[in-house]
Amino acid sequence: MRFFKNSLLALVLLFSVLFILSGFGLKPKTEKPDKVYLFAYSTLKNNGKNGLHFAWSTDQKNWFSIGPEYSFLKSDFGSWGPTGKSMSEPFMVRDNAGVFHCFWSVKDNVFAHSESKDLVNWGRQNYIQGMKNFVGKGEDKSVITNVQISQKDSQYSVHFSESGKNYYSTTKDFKNYSPSVIDANSALKLRNEITIQGDVVQGSLFHVDWNLVDNMIRNMESAKFRERQDNSSPKSDSLLFAGLKPIKAQISINGQQSKKISNMLTGVFFEDINYAADGGLYGELIQNRDFEYALHDKKERDEKWNATMAWSGDFKIAKENPIHPNNPNYAVILKGNISNSGFDGIALKANEKYDFSVFAKGSKAIVRLKSASGETLAEAVLTPSATWKKINAVLKSSKTVKDAHLEISTSGEIAVDMVSLFPQKTFKNRKNGLRLDLAEAIADMHPKFVRFPGGCVAHGDGLHNIYKWKNTIGPLESRIPMRNIWGYHQSMGLGYFEYFQFCEDLGAEAVPVLAAGVPCQNSSDGGSGQQFGIPMEDMDEYVQDVLDLIEYANGSINTVWGKKRAEAGHPKPFNLKYIGIGNEDLISDVFEERYRMIVKAVQQKYPEIIVIGTVGPFFEGTDYNEGWKIADDLKLPIVDEHYYQTPGWFINNQNFYDGYDRSKSKVYLGEYASRGNKFYNALAEALYLTGVERNGDVVEMASYAPLLAREKHTQWNPDLIYFNGDEVKPTVNYFVQKLYGQNPGNQYIESTTKLSDANPEVNKRIGVSVVKDNASGDLIIKLVNVLPVAVTPSIETRNLPLTETGDYTILTGTPENTTARPATQKLTVKEAFSKELPPYSFAVIRIKTNKL
Repeated sequence: MRFFKNSLLALVLLFSVLFILSGFGLKPKTEKPDKVYLFAYSTLKNNGKNGLHFAWSTDQKNWFSIGPEYSFLKSDFGSWGPTGKSMSEPFMVRDNAGVFHCFWSVKDNVFAHSESKDLVNWGRQNYIQGMKNFVGKGEDKSVITNVQISQKDSQYSVHFSESGKNYYSTTKDFKNYSPSVIDANSALKLRNEITIQGDVVQGSLFHVDWNLVDNMIRNMESAKFRERQDNSSPKSDSLLFAGLKPIKAQISINGQQSKKISNMLTGVFFEDINYAADGGLYGELIQNRDFEYALHDKKERDEKWNATMAWSGDFKIAKENPIHPNNPNYAVILKGNISNSGFDGIALKANEKYDFSVFAKGSKAIVRLKSASGETLAEAVLTPSATWKKINAVLKSSKTVKDAHLEISTSGEIAVDMVSLFPQKTFKNRKNGLRLDLAEAIADMHPKFVRFPGGCVAHGDGLHNIYKWKNTIGPLESRIPMRNIWGYHQSMGLGYFEYFQFCEDLGAEAVPVLAAGVPCQNSSDGGSGQQFGIPMEDMDEYVQDVLDLIEYANGSINTVWGKKRAEAGHPKPFNLKYIGIGNEDLISDVFEERYRMIVKAVQQKYPEIIVIGTVGPFFEGTDYNEGWKIADDLKLPIVDEHYYQTPGWFINNQNFYDGYDRSKSKVYLGEYASRGNKFYNALAEALYLTGVERNGDVVEMASYAPLLAREKHTQWNPDLIYFNGDEVKPTVNYFVQKLYGQNPGNQYIESTTKLSDANPEVNKRIGVSVVKDNASGDLIIKLVNVLPVAVTPSIETRNLPLTETGDYTILTGTPENTTARPATQKLTVKEAFSKELPPYSFAVIRIKTNKL
């Protein structure tokens, strides 16, 4: 129970509980029945995305919904779009062992299946192509409907309709299904019908023990309570802590009570989402430089998104004799000009130099950088030959502008391709390099690792869209661009070589992530192929691609792929240590077969490589549980966990990793965020990270996500760093990450905190983490206050000889603030250890220690 400061809050909770119970449709019962009727059904609400529901009755007349509309099982088939994730016509059967099997339709040519013993915890979802092995002629692209199950002895028949015809397939184990045949029993009607709350619904009826239903109700109530609790906000806090007095905190730190923790805790996750690569971190200023934008990038939804995108002028697109087969399109200019607007205009700085290059053939031409008003800011003459020739020039801008454009003009005829403009000042002055200000903002976080290229980008939208690292290396004109799952175009100019080089320049470990032989579980492209994976006959080739990547990173120049790395300008190995297999995957049978194949091949050939597995997109549920089972069996060194939750969830779950088994896989918290960029969100994350540091012996790495977002081009919010053509706009969340990244430790020192107020809600909003960086000898104390009142600490240390002064950094603001910035000052240890923490604040104290 929560501890309340006054009776008003107690009354609020009491009325809330009564309201919840009335909404659930439950009646107080003096006696529990032995048996009840249980009905499973779905509705069309929320476009069928609410999943599987249940109602119970003692007499089959008066029905009580468990929820209502509470989702005990949701379909995971399809994309986030209007037709994906829908469940229609669920049908359940209970086998001879007492296991429930649920089948449903998913608006595609498959039927879905999952099973459960208690109707609360469900097994993995699998999607069965009912018409795949049809004995006769079937239409593969039709929709399967009206799935029903009948039983005879130990064999089950799955009946379904397709294109107006009825079929059935048989199974004994719900894993292997016979070829489908025509169903002569076309009038089969196995569904029951009930009326609940005035609505008539169809579904499956069972007679079950009351204890089964009681457990379902208790789980539902618990989930609803946690959901309400996790909806903490500054507004609810103002009610919860009305009248709260300033807090005093006695903090005791004992240097002899410590444990070793990971020195890799804070890193970054880079995904090409929100224009994070082209138009973002990648320094190229020309959009669609290779004329390879295609209608399919936008899934034919934007007719302007084609080979001419971002270009205007007197030109046509040609394909005869291109500079490379992988880059078939180019532009032909005839007595006129062609202009490129870049990404929302080209940002230029006065007196800065820009490297221009182009592949061209034909007549002489002039390249100019022009302002929006038409003023020429820089120009150069281009003299091509009769065949394709790469021409380079340096353009120096005379003015600082945000919205320039590049123009190529000729009085004759010239063909151009790979039109490129790069600032000479890139990160570490690399050619084909990275935008300086964005890369520096990332470098300032002191990341210990960089995960790339995704995210969902890694396993793509359908089988044909899986990210292939070999397409991203070599000369730029030979790289193979592709559609981005987030609805735009990837030039692959920022490819695997550039990723590895960026990691090296940052002094961070590279963590490449590759698809596990299946596309994104949220694919919208490819129909029922969404989760059927790369055909097994092609998997050897795919596995070899994974092994080749390790050779590319670590092989000598005498190896096939090590030689290609050397040819790119890096003869020394990149010393890759980690590789991720899979990302937020649906843990299906199809996934597991391919996943195990890849992991075992890497373990066998490269046992020194640390394989990072996947356990789905959430901190609980089927994928999480099934993913961990596989990780345990494969004895994976690390698994990748993801969760995007409310600030309240992060406040209430600081002990999330306290109970993790230290003998099993360690955790990479690969993606997390508290769904907002206000200071309250940032503080909730800072608070949670004190728990992550405390559990740094099991949590190996952590990275906020997503990292970058170009303004006006976001597919996901919130993000850590926003930007436009000439500005970088870090969020308050960024400064929390930066403070953790700049103040890591490899030794966690135990501390105890005693507060002047015993309210558990007060206690959970004050965070303390103490670490020591053995390399520098610094003691680092992090203090977080997510309360509307000040907290005055009184810090006592034992067995820790400290110097007299240290750095004191404070980040504070109102909960709604989005512009708070940290400030650092020198303080004596005595001052720092007793300095008041303002309401809503995060402080970092860093002090040198003396040798004993």
